[in-house]
Amino acid sequence: MPGRVVLLNGLGSAGKSSIAKALQAIATTPFLNVQMDAFLDMLPEALQDHPETFRYRTVTEDGHSAVAIETGPLGARLLRGMREAVAAMARAGNDLIVDDVLIGESDDVYRQLLEGVTFHAVGVFAPLEVLEARESARGDRLPGLARWQFGRVHRDMQYDLKVDTSTASTMECALAIKDRLGL
Repeated sequence: MPGRVVLLNGLGSAGKSSIAKALQAIATTPFLNVQMDAFLDMLPEALQDHPETFRYRTVTEDGHSAVAIETGPLGARLLRGMREAVAAMARAGNDLIVDDVLIGESDDVYRQLLEGVTFHAVGVFAPLEVLEARESARGDRLPGLARWQFGRVHRDMQYDLKVDTSTASTMECALAIKDRLGL
């Protein structure tokens, strides 16, 4: 019997990873956490900011500095492979919480790969000011990345549930997901 897949889609610093860990702790059955960052970390250091994978370019949006992401052919192949790996793991019976950042794609990419698998999409939101403050505080994010992602990540998405990490704690978001999706 196939597993279930819960997609957490949101900007970097929105709180997806923290919600995933909390959800793993309270779900009635074991869920594996698949993080997009783990796949990006598989790239050799020399390809971390490279036209073949992902190029980070400073641009101006609405009078503010932002960091645009340009995906090259190897980067696109990496993301496609990650999503196909998610589908294979779910078909093997694993329940998964997937931490992803869909830019320029809708949740259809998962819906098509996961046909016949129980799939839920959860949007993880926070206001831009909050995301930029978190981005700055973390120190491991490029300043301006949240600004560029902000109008793009949730575009064309169909969510089963939306959570706002600026008004609800990590555990409150995880409990809302657990209750709504029957996990």
